Amino acid sequence: MKKIYQIPGAPAPIGPYSQAVEVNNTLYISGQIPIDPKTGKLNDSSIATATQQVMNNIKALIETAGLDMSNIVKCSIFLKDMNNFAVVNEEYAQYFSSDAPARETVQVSKLPMDVDVEISCIAVRF
Repeated sequence: MKKIYQIPGAPAPIGPYSQAVEVNNTLYISGQIPIDPKTGKLNDSSIATATQQVMNNIKALIETAGLDMSNIVKCSIFLKDMNNFAVVNEEYAQYFSSDAPARETVQVSKLPMDVDVEISCIAVRF
């Protein structure tokens, strides 16, 4: 059975996708960008602020599914500029107390709404 999740109170996705989909106890979280779900506007005054917003969006989706951040097993980080890696890494690390998930970080030429960071995740219901 497939279950769809959306951040409570968030605007609907701008394209034909779901924010998160759970199948067979695995939650697939679509790439999150720094959109504030309350306002629908970008929260990207700095790369640190943008990363915090992205991670808060992921956390909201995880919690909506009845999980927590320790259920995340894999993340993919997409950066417009790899020079931002250290700052993104520092902010990202604050969301995992131990046993951080597997991940990769890649530089890409462009992201939706021309943001600087996008992160997707996979979580498992243990």
